[in-house]
Amino acid sequence: MSTAPVTSSQPAIQIYIPCDATALALNADAVAAAIANEANLRKINIQIIRNGSRGMLWLEPLVEVATAQGRMAYGPVTEADVASLFDANFHLATSNKAHPLAQGPTEAIPYLAQQERLTFARVGVTDPLSLTDYMAHEGYAGLRTALSMDGAAIVKTVTDSGLRGRGGAAFPTGVKWQTVLGASATQKYVVCNADEGDSGTFADRMIMEGDPFVLIEGMTIAGLAVGATQGYIYVRSEYPHAIATLNRAIQLAYGQGFLGSSILGSGKTFDLEVRKAAGAYICGEETAMLESIEGKRGIVRAKPPLPALEGLFGQPTIINNVLSLASVPIILARGAVFYQNYGMGRSRGTLPFQLAGNIKRGGLVEKAFGLTLRQLVMDFGGGTASGRPIKAIQVGGPLGAYLPESQWDTPLDYEAFASLWAVLGHGGVVVHDDSADMAKLARYAMHFCAIESCGKCTPCRIGSTRGVEVIDKIIANSSERPQQIALLRDLCDTMLHGSLCAMGGMTPYPVLSALNHFPQDFGATFDTTSVTGQQAA
Repeated sequence: MSTAPVTSSQPAIQIYIPCDATALALNADAVAAAIANEANLRKINIQIIRNGSRGMLWLEPLVEVATAQGRMAYGPVTEADVASLFDANFHLATSNKAHPLAQGPTEAIPYLAQQERLTFARVGVTDPLSLTDYMAHEGYAGLRTALSMDGAAIVKTVTDSGLRGRGGAAFPTGVKWQTVLGASATQKYVVCNADEGDSGTFADRMIMEGDPFVLIEGMTIAGLAVGATQGYIYVRSEYPHAIATLNRAIQLAYGQGFLGSSILGSGKTFDLEVRKAAGAYICGEETAMLESIEGKRGIVRAKPPLPALEGLFGQPTIINNVLSLASVPIILARGAVFYQNYGMGRSRGTLPFQLAGNIKRGGLVEKAFGLTLRQLVMDFGGGTASGRPIKAIQVGGPLGAYLPESQWDTPLDYEAFASLWAVLGHGGVVVHDDSADMAKLARYAMHFCAIESCGKCTPCRIGSTRGVEVIDKIIANSSERPQQIALLRDLCDTMLHGSLCAMGGMTPYPVLSALNHFPQDFGATFDTTSVTGQQAA
């Protein structure tokens, strides 16, 4: 994904400009064209390389220039800035403080320098569709190690690493793989859930657009581990760039023997293809996703049987999301102990957190489990974009709890969040300042569930519709407010315990957390100390 340099006796100067969807939305293509044109006019020999995003989205489009001292960063760059960049000799600088957009050495930018990038080690560094680049940065080292092991040893390595699902339930990845490994079947599958529908999340997209081979490698290792010979990547339909990049990367992997009937001459088979998602939030639920891949309407299946035993087309199936599978190659390449040395408690390794909403420095931050929400939002995010105080932070997508300031010093850890009746989920973090109306946000959660429910179970289908009506009554009618609040709590309890899947089962999280921590927004002040269990979120 690079443009050839103009003819010159001098070595081409490498200039990196992201092809990530965020950068494209901010006119990165136009910036690339302007830089190429300006270089041509000035007879300067350059090579433009389209890389992934570094994740510092407030600086996009971020332009980097390769120098002997490392890459120098400039951003956010517009077409109008290009001539002045050349006037400042940005393409030659060993220290780039001479231009207002200069950010210094890319790797020294504090937002990036303070991260622990394991899963995202190559994103923003390499050309996403260059296998040469990928292998020069430890790519396929994990697969080569896996090819020298039997399935049980691969599964043990993943289990010992402590890797847990980077989706919602945080289920131990190795345990899931062990179940599939132990199942007897002539055909097994690996399915990647890339239907990234949670608000404020974009890590899956960044991997698929910025480092697709790491996902392909992770899925191939999973197939070798359990004896699966076919894989599917179920990609959100709203991600056309990711779909195109993955398809091209899969073709390249086949061409170099990393996929197919005899991977790297080993005699072991793994085939892979992309399936475009159905455009429904519920298809992010694993069994609804399986139905969709099979060509059916995306409706949740009852469990048991578990997909690990009877999944896609009734066969044993590994289902993991993008971040889980993309974490596997480095575990196989460097060993279980290396990965487990990051994190805390039962939360091992790193999680790519995604900062969105009313945030000054939105973007992706990969950190080991254990930092606090306050550190993430203030030290990395810089507080709100509006400059107003933060009121609430929603973690874990549209069905995650709203956390008040009293809970921001909780470590970002699965068990620590569970003790608050909250979830880390996919690592999405959405910030709201003090102008936010929490009653409206609670109503939105119920309305969202009503729209996105597959309709199979009554608590979700009917409960969410009634929930919208009850919240409207709480806001509007002070005389009936105590009775309606009690009714809302009972309704949430029914949805929590009676829904078939997490769609209805988690809708109470944002509703009750808003109600309990921000009662003034519902038109009343009431005691929350007497509520129990899930009601005290």
